[in-house]
Amino acid sequence: MIRKPRDDRMAGASVQGQTEDPAWARTLAHRTDPAERLDAALRFSDAGVSAAEVSSVLKDGGDALFAAAAAGRPGWAEPFGGLKAAALLAAELSALAAALNSRASGVRSAAVALLLEDYSAVSVARELGVSRQKVYEVSRSGFKPPYLDTVPWRRP
Repeated sequence: MIRKPRDDRMAGASVQGQTEDPAWARTLAHRTDPAERLDAALRFSDAGVSAAEVSSVLKDGGDALFAAAAAGRPGWAEPFGGLKAAALLAAELSALAAALNSRASGVRSAAVALLLEDYSAVSVARELGVSRQKVYEVSRSGFKPPYLDTVPWRRP
């Protein structure tokens, strides 16, 4: 694959054991494992995509990326760095969505577990619109941080 015509190396992380660039750490905060964050940052860097470009896509929830792809015009991916970059950006949006889903599931589990202290599983299930078995399953899954503290569109 051809890289964008600029320096695509990332400061601070190109070899195992290197420290993480703070811009990438902020941008990829939804990846709670530092090694995964570093790997993702390196993939973007190798594709010529900066932390600021990834942050921009995450902050708009992928709306611009989706609109470009949906329009289907020739060269639609070029504003994002090409097809490889667009694929990486879409994958990162998915990783963010998974992190948000995990966080919401943790909150739901904590709430359901506390509801079960005061109400029967049948009552909780009826109120939540799920089966009694699902109530038990949800309550057992637990609140297991680390979770993303703040969504990208609310960060300064």
